[in-house]
Amino acid sequence: MNSDANLAQAAQQMQETFAQGLQQMMGAMAGAGLGAAPGFPQLAMPAIPAAAPPLQLDPAKLIEIQQSYLKDIATLWNSGLQSGTAVSVPSDRRFADEAWRSNPVAQFAASAYLLNARTLMGLAEAVEGDEKTKARVRFAVEQALAATAPSNFLALNAEAQKKAIETQGESIAQGLTNLLHDMKQGHVSMTDESIFEVGKNVATTEGAVVFENEFFQLLEYKPLTAKVHERPFLLVPPCINKFYILDLQPENSLIRYAVAQGHRTFVVSWRNPDESMSGKTWDDYIEQAAIKAINVVQEITGAKTINALGFCVGGTILATALAVLAARGEKPVASATFLTSLLDFSDTGILDIFIDEQSVKFREMQMGNGGLLKGQDLASTFSFLRPNDLVWNYVVGNYLKGETPPPFDLLYWNSDSTNLPGPFYAWYLRNTYFENNLAKPGKLTVCGQKVDLGKLDMPTYIYGSREDHIVPVGGAYASTQVLPGKKRFVMGASGHIAGVINPPAKKKRSYWTNDKLPQGKFPASQGDWLKGATEHPGSWWTDWSNWLESHAGKQIAAPKTYGSRKYKAIEPAPGRYVKARA
Repeated sequence: MNSDANLAQAAQQMQETFAQGLQQMMGAMAGAGLGAAPGFPQLAMPAIPAAAPPLQLDPAKLIEIQQSYLKDIATLWNSGLQSGTAVSVPSDRRFADEAWRSNPVAQFAASAYLLNARTLMGLAEAVEGDEKTKARVRFAVEQALAATAPSNFLALNAEAQKKAIETQGESIAQGLTNLLHDMKQGHVSMTDESIFEVGKNVATTEGAVVFENEFFQLLEYKPLTAKVHERPFLLVPPCINKFYILDLQPENSLIRYAVAQGHRTFVVSWRNPDESMSGKTWDDYIEQAAIKAINVVQEITGAKTINALGFCVGGTILATALAVLAARGEKPVASATFLTSLLDFSDTGILDIFIDEQSVKFREMQMGNGGLLKGQDLASTFSFLRPNDLVWNYVVGNYLKGETPPPFDLLYWNSDSTNLPGPFYAWYLRNTYFENNLAKPGKLTVCGQKVDLGKLDMPTYIYGSREDHIVPVGGAYASTQVLPGKKRFVMGASGHIAGVINPPAKKKRSYWTNDKLPQGKFPASQGDWLKGATEHPGSWWTDWSNWLESHAGKQIAAPKTYGSRKYKAIEPAPGRYVKARA
């Protein structure tokens, strides 16, 4: 009885200590910025409100965690600092190098860290409360654990110490040089950015700018076939990134692939907003960009209808624009493709932890009437969703080991951030992520029209990536429940970018389709859809290409010049707008 009472008392003390420490940690993260160094951007981490009730942990799980911890810590201490004792989790690549096993102090530090990490994550899982609170607790603990790993500190990183000795201190000197360089540029280097130049070795598909206004440039690409489909094809990429993720290299360019399939292809290249655009709104982007681009493509080609694709936020913008046009009695798009896009924001995954009334009101007060959301702040937040892979991995390599990260076009693009106008961003936060108004028929008025996605009855191709942490596959699938027309849903392997950029020539990954749906009726959940799905090896691009061809019309002679009499070529692709840095 006495031992049980002591254990219960110790468990209660552990609960109080964990809860207090966690609340302080989350508050500090919100106020000071996670992982921020002088000159570096900060992460907007949601804090637990001051008036929130204390965190409570499941008593049974708490005692179980404590008993397991006491047993494991005793085993670790008894092993002492003996050389040759295996690190607790050898598969953790942060401690995989032989230097960790051959250094008793480093080995013990890694083992103790991994034990404490397992225990803290166990405590996070034991928190009682609603799913959002639990998700925030898990996120906060994960961030703290990622930041405090012994591999992040030169005094504990045996691998970095070994390299410093082998290079006679040159790695440390180079690490300091790298740190000063990154502080000056405002972000941690993920690749050797000096290797790449937009228009020279990324975004190289041949074309021309045929229209521009203060929001975007419209690019038209040179045909690669003698004939093209009569119905032109317009791509609307996300405005929170630059379009050339769709045109990195010739061998993995979705844009070039579309051109090679015989589509007369146009792409929206968003302007990187500066102070002159600080008052622009969601309505502005819909009317002056998405709708304008559709109209200009129609005018240039003479086509009554076009095919369109929206990627990520570009899909949300495209769907909104089509709903506005439908309310006006116009249906200029014959088919629409939505790649990893959210139309119904019921499932937003990990990003949901950042969104509540308090955070939305703060952004509305801060920039709802004017201002800019700096691109690097947004990029930093996305990076910290995968802190070990996209932050601390480079901190260790760049600064502790003095390494230069290898050239990688995708990571160069990832570092080429874009700003957002404050009013646009504040509207987007409240009406999509927070209140999910876009999915509610008639709830929103955009460009003077009541928005109803139920009026978008054109055929649609909806794609979601299985491991997407930005747009969960269930969130992408939810569009099947909103859009009334004939639909095809395809799930690809991998994540938000790697799943989309998966050219057929690589013969990598796989994708899933379900052609067994009765009368094309989609079940309510993506999980139910998957039960009847079939996996296919390789890229989903071929499936999409076959689908798009069926909506592209007959073949006609390819144009010999860019644009038209009214819309003449302004400059070669990729144009000026994409080259502007945030």
